[in-house]
Amino acid sequence: MGIEEEFYATIKLKSGEEIFAKVAASEEEDRTLLLLSSPIVISEVKTKNKIIGYQVEPWLKTTTEDMFIINMDDVLTLSESSDIEMIMVYQNYVRQADKESSNYSKINRRMGYISNVNDAKEILEKIFKSS
Repeated sequence: MGIEEEFYATIKLKSGEEIFAKVAASEEEDRTLLLLSSPIVISEVKTKNKIIGYQVEPWLKTTTEDMFIINMDDVLTLSESSDIEMIMVYQNYVRQADKESSNYSKINRRMGYISNVNDAKEILEKIFKSS
């Protein structure tokens, strides 16, 4: 029982999804779980000029979490990666995502007037009627 050392890997899930992430394996009772750090999906993009590039996106787009647990039973195959270019693309993506998430500010009253829906509706109706 415990968490093994982290490594970079490409994971093909039984659902058909292919993801790349920093992975750590954990033995829990009678099953193996994979802890995925900031998993990404990479797709090949071709331009009109036959130039091939790659698009990097988060595996799950509707969450801000960066750590996921999947059961090894859901994995078709897993391949440890030592491809320096792939690891650098992943690390750049993670750094960029961290930088973007730290740029967001919390809304507060010093940024401007914050009202409730009824007050805002009343003010907007007055402006509309006076124009």
